[in-house]
Amino acid sequence: MKQRILGLAIGCWAACGVATAETVVLHNAQIVTEGVAGVIPHGSLVIEDGVIKAMGANVSIPANAKVVELNGGVITPALFGGLAEFGVREVDSESQTDDSTLKLGQMRPEFDPSLAFNPESTALSVSRVEGIGFGVVVPGASYSRRGASNGSIISGQTAIARFDGRGPRGPRYLSIELGRTGAELAGGSRAAVYMWLDQAFNEAMSAAKDSDDQRILTPEGRRVLKQLLEHSGTVLLYANRAADIREGVTYALKHKLKPIVVGGAEAWRVTGLLASQHVPVIVDPLTDLPESFDQIGSTLENAARLHKAGVSIAFSLTAQDQAMARKLRQAAGNAVAHGLDWDTAMAAITVTPAQIFGVDNEYGRLAVGRRANLTVWTGDPLEMSSLVQGVWLDGHEQSLVTRQTLLRDRYLPKVQTHQAK
Repeated sequence: MKQRILGLAIGCWAACGVATAETVVLHNAQIVTEGVAGVIPHGSLVIEDGVIKAMGANVSIPANAKVVELNGGVITPALFGGLAEFGVREVDSESQTDDSTLKLGQMRPEFDPSLAFNPESTALSVSRVEGIGFGVVVPGASYSRRGASNGSIISGQTAIARFDGRGPRGPRYLSIELGRTGAELAGGSRAAVYMWLDQAFNEAMSAAKDSDDQRILTPEGRRVLKQLLEHSGTVLLYANRAADIREGVTYALKHKLKPIVVGGAEAWRVTGLLASQHVPVIVDPLTDLPESFDQIGSTLENAARLHKAGVSIAFSLTAQDQAMARKLRQAAGNAVAHGLDWDTAMAAITVTPAQIFGVDNEYGRLAVGRRANLTVWTGDPLEMSSLVQGVWLDGHEQSLVTRQTLLRDRYLPKVQTHQAK
């Protein structure tokens, strides 16, 4: 038994990524460069030394190149997996595998869960074989998501998760809980959230001494928060209710911050503010039911209404469960079924989140000269019947083998021959 388990582990390790310097030509495909208008029918894409060297309908095939015939398949940028506890939380029922949560009951803006990132997480490999190339690592353990009341309205920092075996990268943004969750963490009132934020911002920008009474930030926390306020200034505001979105965005702008609304179930009600201030919204296209008083105005047309009003949108599932990242393209397809055009839905899981999180130089687009971060599909990636044929991340072809496929291949023959017990 130990040898079998070891064999599975070695197989998974070997399957994480295959570095290659060979020249590969993906031949006869629909290449999605920039929405429907940018589709190259019957095109070819040349990958050389991990870089897209050529792309178009009349591409010369280099000598000694490996030609992969796609027969009209679809090539897109590698997909965005949303915001989740990528690589820092493995098994829901096992606390030893959860490094996403800070349970000190203190406001610690310096908390960076990505330092515990495990690039060999099995959940990452499952997402990778579903065409996902990047996502955002977020701090966990807000009151509503984990039932823990010892967190903080500032839950920590985010980072970019790369699904190719490398560690996370910046830029790093600050996560702030508003709405019902923020109220519960702040002492019971939504108004108390801003009381705590005022104190934290004042501490960060003043000459507070370590011995000052009633301080809520550590010296390192003050340094990190001050750096954020003076430089990048980008904050994620978790909010669903229209009133909370309006107040949170207004507060952030007052402090010269760059807000990104996450959740935004009722964001369609405040499109004027969001559009005029160029505030992007990360929405779940599947949110429809009034599961709480914070989202009574939920609608499946949220994404379409936001886009029509000129608001930049990206998609992420509300659950923020890394194992569910593979379902995000289904959610994007659902948004198309409720009024959003295909181009914008596809952009919401490729280039738009890459732009919002400052990594559009690496992800979200296909262009000559860029590292190959792409996925090959049998058909439209927003259709659930379409399957992944191949994935290239950071220029390297990825194996489509996971721990799950190894287990399937081991035991399926026994099931088919009625030998399973």
